[in-house]
Order: sequence, then structure tokens, then C-alpha cells
Amino acid sequence: MHMKEIKLESSLIVHDNLLAFDEKTKELLLASRKAAKSAYAPYSQFYVGAAVLLEDGQIIPGNNQENAVYPLGLCAERVALFAAHSINPDTSVLEIAVTIDYDRIDTDQAAFPCGSCRQSISEFENIFDRDIKIYILAKDDKVLVLDSIKQLLPFAFTKDLLNKK
Repeated sequence: MHMKEIKLESSLIVHDNLLAFDEKTKELLLASRKAAKSAYAPYSQFYVGAAVLLEDGQIIPGNNQENAVYPLGLCAERVALFAAHSINPDTSVLEIAVTIDYDRIDTDQAAFPCGSCRQSISEFENIFDRDIKIYILAKDDKVLVLDSIKQLLPFAFTKDLLNKK
């Protein structure tokens, strides 16, 4: 019996503040922060905002929307992605920014997309056959940057697995 170990490695870049970015990316990051401020999270008290930058330059925000029946809510990333795609189905997503409302959440940790959101971002990379740059706006304006969801979800379930013979 032959066994092989495959090691995966992921990395990200950390910027100390927003000044490292061009005006459009700053606008995207600030849109995610603004979206977090108006998130509807009366049950978890975990306020998340996201914003996507489309190929045509539009920025579409989203925030988490909870429901007393927990599975019926939606995360900020999916709200932003689904809204963008429903408004502009033929326009690809270039970037997504995600943050939490650090004024209302007492943590120093950065909040990364959950598994469902990672899978959804992966789907949008597949739809348009391009990587989506991910920005995580952390506390004190630190920004973590990933080039693709593949860095957070290396074994994504994709349409290629569904191809029929």
C-alpha cells in the first residue's frame, strides 16, 4: 500500500492601515465597515459587513441578516455577492471586503468568511473564471489580503465535480 502526504500552505499579506491602498479599494473597505454598522444581528450580536467591487467599478454592500429561526439568516458576504449578481449577472466580482463592527464586538481577532461564504466566493470565482481578491478589515484598520478564496478553501466543491459523462 502506497501513501503520500500532501502539504498545503497558505499565506496572506497584512497591511498596517488603509493608506496602502488605492482610492477604489479604500472605498470598498469603508463600504464594508459602513455595512457592518447597519447589520441586523439581534440574536448573535455579531455585526458583519461586506462589499464587493464589480468589474464595472460598482461597489455593492451587504451585511448579515439574522432571523429568530437561525438557519434562515444570511451572512454579509453572501448578501453582497447575491445582490451584485442579481443586479449585474454578467459583471464579474473583482474584490470582496469583509469586516465586523469593532465598536460593538469586543475582540481583537479578524473575522474571516465562514465555510458557506467561502464556498459561495468559490462559486463566483468559477462563474467568471477569475480569482477574487479578499480583504479582511481588522481592528485598528489593519487589512489582511488574500489573492483568492483558494487560500482559505483549497479543496472547494466546484462544478467540475458535477460534470457528467
